[in-house]
Amino acid sequence: MDLRGQRVVVIGGTSGIGLAVAEGAAREGAEVVVASRRPESVDAALKRLPEGAEGRVLDAMDEDAVRGFFQQVGAFDHLVYTAGEALLLESMAETTVERARRFMDTRLWGAYTAVKHAAASIRPGGSVVLTTGTAGRRPVPGSSAASALCGAMESLTRALAVELAPVRVNAVSPGVVRTELWRELPEDVREGLFRSSAESLPVGRVGEPADVAESYLYLMRGGYSTGSVVVVDGGGTLV
Repeated sequence: MDLRGQRVVVIGGTSGIGLAVAEGAAREGAEVVVASRRPESVDAALKRLPEGAEGRVLDAMDEDAVRGFFQQVGAFDHLVYTAGEALLLESMAETTVERARRFMDTRLWGAYTAVKHAAASIRPGGSVVLTTGTAGRRPVPGSSAASALCGAMESLTRALAVELAPVRVNAVSPGVVRTELWRELPEDVREGLFRSSAESLPVGRVGEPADVAESYLYLMRGGYSTGSVVVVDGGGTLV
């Protein structure tokens, strides 16, 4: 099975894992629509994607804009949601409630809003693939907001799989992946984290966006998978 002739919408699909998913789906013959709130990011993504790919500017936190976006997109087969703010790695004492709330809003409520307004346009046999993370299963100091978010996303995935059936709803849970989500860390701290993670992981390296994208593609193709969370973490939850 492949995605030939199907239409795939990727919100957050202009960088990192989302762009890798869009590229992978396009290679399989899918018609791809990517969306991001940054126009320059949309333009850059379209230069990497094959001719015929669509790119749109969308603020996932603006419900009217999300509603209008899906009305314009029309019928499609798969929704992938990877949008999110840069990772928040601060202790509860150091961060503010507002900062923690802002970090969770795009990832959780943006996803909720997208699925709400997309569901009626998903064709029979179609699916939704959301994004969580391994912090919910193996929290570390400074990950209270991220851990809470990941737990919420896993629960939302299972609830929507029941509520939206027969539309399938699954999620991917990446571990440490080299993407723009780490951009707020100073470069030396970021590279040090990648090095130490690589040394501790059974696979001996941190992930790349293309590694994780394979799981999204599998869940779009896999007609017997729903309510599932696929962990792609290089063995990080084992050590």
